[in-house]
Amino acid sequence: MSDAETSRDDEAARAGWLYYVGGMTQDQIAAELGVSRQRAQRLVSRAVSEGLVRVRIEHKIGACLELEAALIRRFGLQTARVAPSLGQRGDPATATAAFAATLLERILARSEPQVIAFGTGRSLSAMVNEVMQRPATAHKIVSLIGNIAPDGSASFYDVIMRMADKLRLPHYPMLVPVISETVEERAMFDKLKPVQAVQRLAAAADATFVGVGQLGEDAPVHKDGFVTLAELEELRAAGGVGELVGSFYDAQGNYIATPTTARFGSFRIEPKREAPVIGIAAGPSKLVAIRAALDGGLLNGLVTDEPTAQSLLED
Repeated sequence: MSDAETSRDDEAARAGWLYYVGGMTQDQIAAELGVSRQRAQRLVSRAVSEGLVRVRIEHKIGACLELEAALIRRFGLQTARVAPSLGQRGDPATATAAFAATLLERILARSEPQVIAFGTGRSLSAMVNEVMQRPATAHKIVSLIGNIAPDGSASFYDVIMRMADKLRLPHYPMLVPVISETVEERAMFDKLKPVQAVQRLAAAADATFVGVGQLGEDAPVHKDGFVTLAELEELRAAGGVGELVGSFYDAQGNYIATPTTARFGSFRIEPKREAPVIGIAAGPSKLVAIRAALDGGLLNGLVTDEPTAQSLLED
C-alpha cells in the first residue's frame, strides 16, 4: 500500500471513529478534521464500505501505531494501545474502551485457564460494555478492591460483578470495604479466610487490568465518597499524585504511607511484575498519575488515547 493510500485510509478511519464512537455529526467531523462537510460525509461512507469501521475500528491509524511503539520504547512496556482522539468534547473512557476490550478478549480466547484481575472505575466499566467475545474456557476473574463506601453505598463503576454476569465466569469479589473506619478493623478483614483466598488469586493473576486514579480536586476516591476532602489533602501533602486500586503513590511511582492509606483494603500491585499489568486511562487530569505509574514500574501495559500518549512522550 502506498503512503497516499495509507493516509487516505487513516483519514477515513478517523472520520468513522468520530462518527460511530464519538457520536459527532458530519459538520462536527468536518470541523475537527479541517475538511468540507461533503468530504467528511464521503470519508464516513468510505470507512463503512471498505470495512474500516464495524463496531470497532479495523484499520490501525498510522499515527497511533507510532505512538504505541514510542510508548513501549520510552517506558519499557510489554504492550501499548493508543486510541484515536475523539476531539476536545469526547470522553476518553469511551475512546479507550474498545481497545482495552480487544486486549482482554485475547486473554479470554486462551485455551489454558487464566486468572484475570480487575480494578474498578469508569474506564474499566466502559471496557466491560465493549467485550463481545465469550471465553474459550473456564477462566477465573478476581477483584483487586472492594466496592463499598463508608456510608454503605456501592460505586456505580463496579466491574467484577458486571464482567461475571456478561461472561458467566467464576468470580471472586474482594469482600472488604474500600476503606475501613480504623486500622484495626482493616486488619480484622485481612484475617478472614475468603479475603486471604482472593488476595492469593490476585497475586497469581495471569493478567491484571486497572484504572489510574488522579488526586486532584476531581479525584475518583473523593468524588465517589471513599475519602473526605481532608483525607485527600493528607494524601497530597504526603506527595501522592495517583492511585491504583486503593494504593497511593508519589511522582516517582513509589507508594506512600499515611493514616488514611493504612485503612484501605485492597490488593497492592507491586512494581516490576512479570505478568501483564495494564492501565486503562486517558485525559489531561490523569496525565501526572499515569506518568508516575509508568516511571515507577507499577504498570507494564497501557491503553490510552492520542492526546495523552503525545503528552506522555513530550518530556
